[in-house]
Amino acid sequence: MQFSSQLLENAVNEFAKLPGIGKKTALRLVLHLLKQDTGEVSHFSEVISKMRTEIKFCQRCFNVSDGDICSICSNSLRKQDMICVVENIRDVIAIESTQQYSGTYHVLNGIISPLDGIGPDQLNIESLVARVQKEKTQEIIFALNPNIQGDTTIYYIQKKLQPFNVRVTTIARGIAFGGELEYADEMTLGRSLQNRLPVESYVSNR
Repeated sequence: MQFSSQLLENAVNEFAKLPGIGKKTALRLVLHLLKQDTGEVSHFSEVISKMRTEIKFCQRCFNVSDGDICSICSNSLRKQDMICVVENIRDVIAIESTQQYSGTYHVLNGIISPLDGIGPDQLNIESLVARVQKEKTQEIIFALNPNIQGDTTIYYIQKKLQPFNVRVTTIARGIAFGGELEYADEMTLGRSLQNRLPVESYVSNR
């Protein structure tokens, strides 16, 4: 791909670094911005820059937030004694879109994967255990991707939670093994939440 402008090429290369964006799509996006008013493009860049520099992570659940505590954790209408454990922020968004869950979340920021060099110490697991102990949580719902890494993570955390009087469940497997939550349709994911199973029965059947 040849460019008559180094500035244009630099912009295309930066857009092409985004996941799922190839050089042709990046070029189309850059050319679109080139047609916009200077003020609109400046606003666009300011919004992105402000998002990156000012966004925070909730001190309680590690979800993205504008403040120290996210809007979900601070919502008095949510069931504060129910925690849905997810791998990442995309899964929070996927579950929220079902409108079938009224509790809070805990974002692990990954799953246990020895082949990728990710161990329990690199995840938000100890903070989850401390939270369960401090807040007297009634139920933990595991909503991790149905694969070996997800199951390993569930098994590990379940063992850590055994000393506490908390109900531990996992979403029903309406999602195929090896699938990912963020790509599941809202109805399937919503039913999986409603029909969740005790972790003991799920682990024993694997």
